[in-house]
Amino acid sequence: MGRTLHSKSLAALALGLAAAATAPAQAQAQAQTQSWATRPIELIVPWTAGGGVDIVARAMAQAMTGDLGQNVFVTNREGAGGTLGFRALLAATPDGHVLAAGPATPVTNAPYLVKGVTYDPDSFEYICQYFENVFALVVRADSPYATAKDLIAAAQTDPNPLTYGSPGVGSIGHLSAENAAAALKMKVQHVPFRGDAAGLPVLLKGDIDFLVPAVSSVRGQNVRVLAVFSEERQPSLPDVPTAKELGVERSLSQGLNGLFAPKGIPAPVKASLEKACAAAIKSEPVTAALKNTGQVAAYLDSAAFRARILDDYKLKGELIRRLGLEGK
Repeated sequence: MGRTLHSKSLAALALGLAAAATAPAQAQAQAQTQSWATRPIELIVPWTAGGGVDIVARAMAQAMTGDLGQNVFVTNREGAGGTLGFRALLAATPDGHVLAAGPATPVTNAPYLVKGVTYDPDSFEYICQYFENVFALVVRADSPYATAKDLIAAAQTDPNPLTYGSPGVGSIGHLSAENAAAALKMKVQHVPFRGDAAGLPVLLKGDIDFLVPAVSSVRGQNVRVLAVFSEERQPSLPDVPTAKELGVERSLSQGLNGLFAPKGIPAPVKASLEKACAAAIKSEPVTAALKNTGQVAAYLDSAAFRARILDDYKLKGELIRRLGLEGK
């Protein structure tokens, strides 16, 4: 009996010692995950302030501030199809204190399109995807083109090409319009802008015929949406046809929006950021921003977001080469 109790006591003591030895390591790992941020975190948005991408990114920054224990602030570094912002991210120290938020086009499209871009999708870390941005074909409210078919007919028959704006060379808007023009034999001339917010006043002034912005950027504006570049009609625009309905068989759809980091950030830091991103999507500031801009949350974790980026990069390359846009 005594021998049995002695054996049980030794076993319990061994378990206790093992637990005691493990606890400090677990506590240390948890502390490292929670306390790595030692100064404010810069969130680069490679697009202009005021658009849908910027609005949601700022809400993400607000929500993540509480989770990370440091202020997360937005810096707009627009230009060159979003590549200026990602070049800044590429040069940042990989410690989690500099991130980028916004569309994936500077990573999936720009390496094919923008001269001097030396990075590719393998040059970055992927934290999460938080929403998908749908693009649309829009005209001003008093445009002579009442429907998408009216605009398409004019672009097919008028001797002069219709002019259109997009958020920049290599953007989803640019490629969507060029893809549609090729499929429908439309004559168009591209006028790139530094984001949707820059192109909208030019459209409203009547200096271009149409614009291909994100739906989120034109909500509440004096415009008419003629078509959406998505697989299905949008709940907020149930009467607006998709490009596929108009005859564009292979239509680009969503802009993939997420959080990016420099290559090589420590695994605990990446895990902490991924956790903060997942929580932020469910927060009141982000929920309100998505609702106000007509977007729907679409969360992907780090691994799934990276896989989707790599697949999108391949598909965009095929499209860009098919349209003869490579290197322009």
